[in-house]
Amino acid sequence: MKSTLQISNSQKISTSLFFFVVVATQIGVGIHGFQRVVVKDASNDAWISVILATIFSHIVVFVMIKTLELFPSNDLYGIHQEIFGKYIGNFLNLIYVLYCSFAFYSVIKNYIEVINTWVFQNLSQSFITITLLLLVIYAFSGGLRIMIGVCFFSFFTGLWILIILFMPLEFAHYNHILPIFKNDLTSILKGAYSMTFTIVGFEIINVLYPFAKEKNNVQKYVHLGLLFTLFIYLSVMLVTIVYFSENQLDRTVWATLTLFSVVKLPFIERIEIIIICFWMMIILPNLCLFSWAAYRGINRIKKLRETTFIWLFCILIFFANIPIQSRIQIDKANHLFAQIAFCIVYIYPFLLYIMALIKKMLFKNWERSN
Repeated sequence: MKSTLQISNSQKISTSLFFFVVVATQIGVGIHGFQRVVVKDASNDAWISVILATIFSHIVVFVMIKTLELFPSNDLYGIHQEIFGKYIGNFLNLIYVLYCSFAFYSVIKNYIEVINTWVFQNLSQSFITITLLLLVIYAFSGGLRIMIGVCFFSFFTGLWILIILFMPLEFAHYNHILPIFKNDLTSILKGAYSMTFTIVGFEIINVLYPFAKEKNNVQKYVHLGLLFTLFIYLSVMLVTIVYFSENQLDRTVWATLTLFSVVKLPFIERIEIIIICFWMMIILPNLCLFSWAAYRGINRIKKLRETTFIWLFCILIFFANIPIQSRIQIDKANHLFAQIAFCIVYIYPFLLYIMALIKKMLFKNWERSN
């Protein structure tokens, strides 16, 4: 089944912007408290788990792009249809749409919880949800270029937070990081697995790839983006390990926000509140691109106007937010998402690449025989 995308040059984006897309989609709500989960598995070797998780992400990205290069004018949804046919392909497309929707839901739900816990305890969750969804609708309506622009803008406007991150080192106990390799490899790998919820997001290239102007440079910029996020997560993890003891960290849900709360500036009493409110600019690219990826998949199954889709999508997300309120429920949802994301982001690309190679080989043999 042929399902090649026809994309004009005016619709394509500079390949260098893939760097900002990867960084923007990987750094979201997970960074607020990923340390506790990873340290629980890998103890003070959790920083090694962060490195291993990123290395495996590089391998997965390499395989993803190699698959996309076999179908240069198509995205993941079109590849599904070409390899598996209309019905199975659309079924797989629907699964990926649901995954993107779940990712969107996880980001918005976790951010709302942070807002309610740290800033506005008595503010209605419905009000925060509607506010965020209206921002998404506004950005989404501007088209892909506007959403990529939001990624670019959020990257440069958020760099100042890095300076705040290193200020708690004044109270660091560097002996917390020793001894290195205290834990066995199994524990470190479990810690790397626990990074799944935090580090996913780069899979958006599966849908964005056909819009790249210079496809031969996509690998370079995506891998550079992964290296930058490694620097961010590794820095956050190391600062956390040397500041908190393991017992303290086990009782700290949002370790990164707690680190920010330690910082006292002469002109600002609670810098973490400003950072949390500003974080809306950090998660907005996540929300925009995951909703856009979901739209691209739905559009393959049934043609739908962008405006119609985004309003229906946001209404469904709003009602899905209502039943899940408590910390325990959100933790369960995060755990479920992490399991699904591990299968779809870290395992499925290898299977798809093998199927794509088989498809190409069979097609070449068929051409020769005719």
